[in-house]
Amino acid sequence: MKYMSICYISFVYLLLMSFLMILMGFYFILGNMVVFVEWEIVSLNSSSIVMTFLFDWMSLLFMGLVLFISSLVVLYSEDYMFGDDNLNRFIWLVLLFVMSMMFLIVSPNMISILLGWDGLGLVSYCLVIYYQNVKSFNAGMLTALSNRVGDVALLMVIAWMLNFGSWSYIYYLECMSGDCVMKIVVVFVLLAAMTSSAQIPFSSWLPAAMAAPTPVSALVHSSTLVTAGIYLLIRFSSSFDDNLMLFMFLISGLTMFMAGLGANFEFDLSKIIALSTLSQLGLMMSILSLGYSDLAFFHLMTHALFKALLFMCAGFVIHSMKDSQDIRFMGSLSFQMPMTMSCLMVSNFALCGLPYLAGFYSKDLILEMVSMSYMNIFGFFLFYFSTGLTVCYSFRLFYYVLCGDFNLNSFYFMGEENMNMLYGMVGLLIMVVLGGSVLSWVVFPTPSCVVLPFYLSTLVVVVCLMGAVIGYEVSKCSIGSDLLVLKYMKYSVFFGSMWFMPYIFTYGASFWPMYVGYNSLMVFDKGWNEYLGGQGLYYLFLSMSDINQWWQYNNLSMFMLLFVMWVVVLIFMLLFV
Repeated sequence: MKYMSICYISFVYLLLMSFLMILMGFYFILGNMVVFVEWEIVSLNSSSIVMTFLFDWMSLLFMGLVLFISSLVVLYSEDYMFGDDNLNRFIWLVLLFVMSMMFLIVSPNMISILLGWDGLGLVSYCLVIYYQNVKSFNAGMLTALSNRVGDVALLMVIAWMLNFGSWSYIYYLECMSGDCVMKIVVVFVLLAAMTSSAQIPFSSWLPAAMAAPTPVSALVHSSTLVTAGIYLLIRFSSSFDDNLMLFMFLISGLTMFMAGLGANFEFDLSKIIALSTLSQLGLMMSILSLGYSDLAFFHLMTHALFKALLFMCAGFVIHSMKDSQDIRFMGSLSFQMPMTMSCLMVSNFALCGLPYLAGFYSKDLILEMVSMSYMNIFGFFLFYFSTGLTVCYSFRLFYYVLCGDFNLNSFYFMGEENMNMLYGMVGLLIMVVLGGSVLSWVVFPTPSCVVLPFYLSTLVVVVCLMGAVIGYEVSKCSIGSDLLVLKYMKYSVFFGSMWFMPYIFTYGASFWPMYVGYNSLMVFDKGWNEYLGGQGLYYLFLSMSDINQWWQYNNLSMFMLLFVMWVVVLIFMLLFV
């Protein structure tokens, strides 16, 4: 009965649906087709409630990719979550998560987009707190509250679009850039996308969400929650004016730079990959702000492939090392788990943009288009320096995980017996190697020739080589007082803590409201209010009941005492009168 488990049934169903969606996406591209499906739910007099679905090449390809990654993640979960009493509940939550993303992708209507967006937020909270400890609860609350800002922004979009008579934004994209009201709509859409994609200043929730199980992280960081905002911006990209694009470029460029720099100071394997996700999201949003929406979507799809594989390999390593995530405890893992390390390094090289892997086709084209674009030296520096930082932390990870000695336990052997996890990784490995070229032929069917001067065409290679050398040199520093991190501790703390963003925008934003609330609780609810209110009345009635009870217990003696007292009073009155 093992092969009839919910994991296998979900895997087969999701895989078949993904192949169907991808084939339909190819067909829609060849035929240049767009299909609207309208379903009238309720019709009352002249009013009707209609659910609209938009099927074009972009939505179908993205759905196919999400379903493909989800199917392999569910298969991977069969072994990763083995022994969990609540495995069925976990798989149902993952399926709900995927269904919410599907709902968001095919919706051209802001109401149904909000439903899918809220579904992603709610189910992500349930998945982040899955392990039910204090760290997970805090991370889940941070994730939920950060994404609620985006929900409020979408609610404001829905309110503003009442001016136009319909919530289907697809009809108003052409007039949004000129009209003042629609500019406000686009600003709120950008705010929602910034919260979902964890751009500055909402970046602190993304590394915290690593408290979720690794299969969830592979989904969240590759193709679902964090890419929902990018996908929404791609849909609205024709409506942005120049000022908004400049603001988006600045925010996303700084996010890309900050995340790449922070990953070089991090020792937690999961957080390094989470920060690399943040860096790639900044890259997508920054190339989108230059006007290349198709290129941003292309990188979104290629990034989903290698990032899901990277997380699944990292989860296998953490699973095999008994939940140790510190890369300083790793080393020479290629001897103990060669297949996993091969997948990890292929996905790592795809992240760096090694030629002919998935990341190369999108990242190299992005940097070539940036070199051709009209921008200042600051933006140019952010793009190329962030690319160098990506290679730097990738080679640092390569050095710590594959080179040197195994630092956890000399007599501990790790094998690769979990075949379902390996099947999931190998399925994604094939797509990482082949998917970039296939997607580039499909998304850009017309060949384009980018002609650059020699120094610009070789700049990418030079930056990558410099990043690789610096990453290797920084990693092999000797442990002790000569360690660079200890020599420049202030700078290390600043860069390693995402420019103090968690302290400013998480602890800083929550400290004063919680401090005022605590003092109000102690002064009012547990102070004067309690003393004069509920507890004061309680103790008053308690003391009165004690007196009453004492009176009743001493009834006869009190009667005799009062009798004697009144006799004495009467005698005194008679004597003095």
